[in-house]
Amino acid sequence: MQYSSEMIADIVARVIREGGAPAGAPAAADGLVPVGVSARHIHLTQADVETLFGKGYQLTPFKDLSQPGQYACKEQLTLVGPSMRAIEKVRVLGPVRKSTQVEISRTDSFVLKVKPPVRESGDIAGSAGVTIIGPKGIVTISEGCIIANRHIHMSLDDARRFNVKDGEYVDVEIIDGAERPSTFHGVQVRANEAFALEMHIDTDDANAAGIGNGAKVKLIKK
Repeated sequence: MQYSSEMIADIVARVIREGGAPAGAPAAADGLVPVGVSARHIHLTQADVETLFGKGYQLTPFKDLSQPGQYACKEQLTLVGPSMRAIEKVRVLGPVRKSTQVEISRTDSFVLKVKPPVRESGDIAGSAGVTIIGPKGIVTISEGCIIANRHIHMSLDDARRFNVKDGEYVDVEIIDGAERPSTFHGVQVRANEAFALEMHIDTDDANAAGIGNGAKVKLIKK
């Protein structure tokens, strides 16, 4: 079957209306954003690294993450809350930070019996406390345990392409790879020249929608 120019124009218009794009097109080019599912993890200060693993200890990079300069470490730790039930083998992410931060899911909070707020990473004032157990010591933080908000990392070029600004909140429609098509509301845009395009959600959100790493979502400005 041959396609006339009118038929091609109609197909293109329909694809644009429906927010679709040819399979395999680059995320920024097809108007879609790839998804990265973030499991529970821990960010540590150097002082807490040394308390947990020993004086002078340095974290061991294991695998680069999607965001430049960020990496998963070989080190894993145990979390304990008021329930006295432990969550073991929680991955440490590097590099070290100015404040120790623990990011868990709502489901994890039920196990630990803690009440972490939903926050942007780094916003830990007044958040929940938790105990971190390592091979050489124990660290109890009075605040720093959060549930990370849904957010999209993007470069400044991507922000211009999507016509959004750093800190803006958008809606996101899951249109590819979802067993349960869903729309997430209140997703924060985090634009920085050092960022790579990716939406981060936790395991609870991913499981609810039936998606995994590499699914594609459509950004919807409010």
